[in-house]
Amino acid sequence: MLKKRDLQEVPTLFHLLSHPDVFPFVRDKPESLDRYYFLTKQTIEAENSGTLISRTILDEFEQPIGTINLYDIQYNYGFLATWLGKPYFGKGYNKVAKELFLNEIFLKSSSIKNIFMKIRKSNARSIKAASKIPYVSKANDLFPDVYNQVNQNGISYDLYVISKTMYTEYNSFIQQVQNVPNDEEAS
Repeated sequence: MLKKRDLQEVPTLFHLLSHPDVFPFVRDKPESLDRYYFLTKQTIEAENSGTLISRTILDEFEQPIGTINLYDIQYNYGFLATWLGKPYFGKGYNKVAKELFLNEIFLKSSSIKNIFMKIRKSNARSIKAASKIPYVSKANDLFPDVYNQVNQNGISYDLYVISKTMYTEYNSFIQQVQNVPNDEEAS
């Protein structure tokens, strides 16, 4: 479902991110395929230097359908950004991709303690998606310095946080619940 970024996926992803329901909400806004090749190459280089983590989201046929990224990594935190192509909206890919990505970040390989999500207050679809995630907290008041930092350019964002502690506790709880036998199995 996730893989490291590569240049072979660029044409497919560029086509998907160019859709008017996607393009306004992506972080980098490439105006051409050549520009997206350049940005993807920069992304791969930045991952190699440790300033971001980026994965391509794949569908069940292993075709690229979007990306999930942790940008601006510093001081044990980073900013999460995810986008999916329009044909994949509302099909559960976002949730699965986030869970796989967070498992990689928090449980396998990283010193990241907090992951922030800044969501435009006008992006109802993303706000709704964030509100469905049980280990996400609205963080406007919890991290006022970060909240003020992301809102200094004139675009109005809400800030959300996923802490390593909340995520690992939630995962542990879910595993315990899944391992409890139901009444039929117990008899």
